[in-house]
Amino acid sequence: MYEAFYNLATKPFQLSPDPRFFFDSTVHKRAMSYLRYGLSQGEGFIVITGGIGTGKTTLVRNLFAEMDRRQIVAAQLVTTRLGPDELLKIISSTFGLPSEGLSKASLLKQFEAFLKKCEFQDKRVLLVVDEAQNLPADTLEELRMLSNYQTDNRSLIQSFLLGQDEFRQTIQSPGMEQMRQRIIASCHLSPLDKKETRLYIEHRLKEVGWSSRPVITDIAFELIHNYTNGVPRRINVFCDRLLLYGYLEELFVFKPEVINIVAEELANEASTPGQPGQSDAGTPGAASPDSKMPVSGDLSKQVKHVEMVVESLERTMNDKIDLLKQSLGLLK
Repeated sequence: MYEAFYNLATKPFQLSPDPRFFFDSTVHKRAMSYLRYGLSQGEGFIVITGGIGTGKTTLVRNLFAEMDRRQIVAAQLVTTRLGPDELLKIISSTFGLPSEGLSKASLLKQFEAFLKKCEFQDKRVLLVVDEAQNLPADTLEELRMLSNYQTDNRSLIQSFLLGQDEFRQTIQSPGMEQMRQRIIASCHLSPLDKKETRLYIEHRLKEVGWSSRPVITDIAFELIHNYTNGVPRRINVFCDRLLLYGYLEELFVFKPEVINIVAEELANEASTPGQPGQSDAGTPGAASPDSKMPVSGDLSKQVKHVEMVVESLERTMNDKIDLLKQSLGLLK
């Protein structure tokens, strides 16, 4: 809708990860360096952690886009709470191997043969496990055991583990010592600061042909950072709605009052029945039309809307995964 109005090639703030929009922030640049380093080593585990929406999946998509698929057989697995046997079946299916009706012993034998075939073809196997915080300890142990497949020269499989903040606690638990010994690098993704939030927004807009139309004022950029806490996915949700609002109101300059209106709209949508969002006067962090600087305060209600949107999307994704597991005979 708003793309033509603002002369943009496509939507700049879509939620689905797209390597075109990868933004090389300080922390994401470091994480990419660790992933590339891990890929060059060809063994062990690389662990990337971060809160919801901080860009873990986008990192991997960017890595996939630049790797040589003639030399690397890579697959990405988004996990729910899988048991060890379920994990083997899902991994087999992810790499295109049959899994229905096979025993654990048969699955392991088949997977070992697959790894040796790739080794014979001079190809390396990479498994990326997303949402790793969902994996129970015994399933993580099963994943570690798969890393024991190796020849005299090198490991036959390498794993990258992506997880939310709590995954760091899992890794540090007493029973994870052997897993920790296999981790060759780890990185935690933190939100963007005010400067990088602005650069992130401008980067995505420029990728689709933005030439400062609409204009986003300096104070508006700061308010966007305050309302989203610098979390990339929250920024995407907020800015997409901001552009839609600007299109509907035929705006070409986004001032603080416009940012506050969009924030309140989103907060009202996220409010539960009987608990409407606050008015302009009572909206924490809202700035008046003539504000020179964003007003500080409790912004939790304003950012809750994006968290609820994200949680809804993740529930939908997990439901689809469960349906896939049912089709594979993994759920009773």
